[in-house]
Amino acid sequence: MGYKQQYWESFKTFFKIGIFTIGGGYAMIPLIQKEVVERHRWVSREEMLDLIAIAQSCPGVFAINISTFIGYKLNKTRGAICTTLGTALPSFLIILLIAMFFHAFSDNHAVQAIFRGIRPAVVALIAVPTFNLAKSAGINRRTIWIPVICALAIWALGVSPIFIILLAAVCGYVWGKMGL
Repeated sequence: MGYKQQYWESFKTFFKIGIFTIGGGYAMIPLIQKEVVERHRWVSREEMLDLIAIAQSCPGVFAINISTFIGYKLNKTRGAICTTLGTALPSFLIILLIAMFFHAFSDNHAVQAIFRGIRPAVVALIAVPTFNLAKSAGINRRTIWIPVICALAIWALGVSPIFIILLAAVCGYVWGKMGL
């Protein structure tokens, strides 16, 4: 496959992911994994897990971050531009259309009911990749306490996710140095 064909293929793939994702970046994970890991084999499962961790750690929108990293891995800067545009363009166009016409249907009971129905599906779209990522990351009965404690610290105690990420990085470094 030539470079132009690969640029177009990566743009189309991420445009499709961008169109069919409701619920934000984390809801994109199953689609990205299916397209990028299973269908095109652009990255391995392990690389995908690493890219997700890096994308979460970087400032900015998760979906844009991960698509940029994958595009860069494929074709450096031009690949990153193609995948980033593919991811961002559908959302931009949809938001533009909604902004133009929102006032006309914001009080419509059918539209409000549709949005109430979509919310539980979005929770499921986020839950499924979370469980898959936990399995890929080696979370088991002995280590399940780590993400649970982190989530509770963020949710119940208001601990900054940045502190959790930094603490996890330090602990991972120490764990690796000790050879455990």
